[in-house]
Amino acid sequence: MARPVVEPRRETVVPALKSAGFSLLVLLAVCAAWEAYKWFGERVELTWPFPVNERTMPHVYDMVAQLFEPSRRNGPLLIDVLLDAAAFTAKEAAAGFLLGAAIGFAIAVVLSESKLLQRGFLPYIVASQTIPILAIAPMVVVWVSPKLPESLAGWGAVSVIAAYITFFPVTINTLRGLQSADPRALELMRSYAGNRWMILWKLRIPASFPFLFTALKIAAPAAVVGAIIGELPSSIQDGLAGAILNFNQYYITSPESLWATNIIAAALGILFFLVVALAERLLVRRAPEHVA
Repeated sequence: MARPVVEPRRETVVPALKSAGFSLLVLLAVCAAWEAYKWFGERVELTWPFPVNERTMPHVYDMVAQLFEPSRRNGPLLIDVLLDAAAFTAKEAAAGFLLGAAIGFAIAVVLSESKLLQRGFLPYIVASQTIPILAIAPMVVVWVSPKLPESLAGWGAVSVIAAYITFFPVTINTLRGLQSADPRALELMRSYAGNRWMILWKLRIPASFPFLFTALKIAAPAAVVGAIIGELPSSIQDGLAGAILNFNQYYITSPESLWATNIIAAALGILFFLVVALAERLLVRRAPEHVA
């Protein structure tokens, strides 16, 4: 007997299509607003906050078309060069994101077990994010790079910088989520002689998932930014930072190349966000209001 074909549930497919369609409409609206502002600025010769011309605001279609032009004479297409650079930066950002998320989650679990530890360490965790990443990145490269194995030489320090940006939102949101478990459920587990480990694993961690994934969706694009920033003091030329520096030198003659690089960098950050959003859809079965 043939097995029945199971069609996707309408309530799952339709909202996803609506969300994708709305995102596309927003993108088109942003592009239209860019072109409209450029047209208006050139007609009235705007000079504030910046002069509007082909150098400061290239056409959107010129930026996209530049991706399919040779990156140099008789060289590969720009999109091929940028995709290779994006893949290299993605490796650094993914490693840093996973490392930072694990560290942030572990810190939150430890702090959730002690009010004293929270009062003692939270101010320093917050203070760690007030230091500009550009000031920390060179020090991390000098400290970490000599201690890394050969396979992680160079890009390993960049991942540490990305992890530094990632751990903070994960720590704060996860801590809030671990403390959001229903007090009645806590009392019930304690009445059944549930120990701290059981309560943490069976109740607190599931309750923290909506908060955790909110933090991960913030941290995922930030990890990409951290990786790009970290590539600068590391003198890494294979990633997006090298491409940005390279095309920044030729901005006067070819501003579209730099804007095209920015498009690829933004797309990489969006990709990281979508991966986390997909993981959230697969793992979180209940809405935050049903968990907290």
